[in-house]
Amino acid sequence: MEKVSDKNLNLVKDFNQEITELSKLKNPKKRVLALVAVLVIIAGVSTGYFLSRGGSLVKEDIQREVSQEEVKVGVTVGVSDEKIYKDSTEGKLEKGGIDGEGSHHLVRPGGEDQTVYLTSSIVDLDKFVGHKVKIWGETFAAQKAGWLMDIGKLKVLE
Repeated sequence: MEKVSDKNLNLVKDFNQEITELSKLKNPKKRVLALVAVLVIIAGVSTGYFLSRGGSLVKEDIQREVSQEEVKVGVTVGVSDEKIYKDSTEGKLEKGGIDGEGSHHLVRPGGEDQTVYLTSSIVDLDKFVGHKVKIWGETFAAQKAGWLMDIGKLKVLE
């Protein structure tokens, strides 16, 4: 008879333990935490999918590359919205910086003290050397150059 009673004990389940586990999920703090975790996972997967498709989180129209044949009056390269840049100026683009500051410089009327030294990670300035251009960018502090600017947009004037 003992064997029969052992089998009966194995068939009976302790529902008190399961009810305790279910009541833990009813805790509002744990529900919020679980919801936040699910939302974070969904956001991460969505962002990864979007970026893998060549998307960008910042919408900027950037044309970086032009061939030497395309460098003509009116050609514009760089970020399309010049409103994001504080500074702009015009002059003839020449190669060379000053004491390691800038890769190019912009010759402007008024002499040497009006020269703007330039750098750019967006525009390939080498293709525009010798042309009169209008540039948009942001001025940075310099040690040697009177005016050092990082270029974000360039337009060929001549």
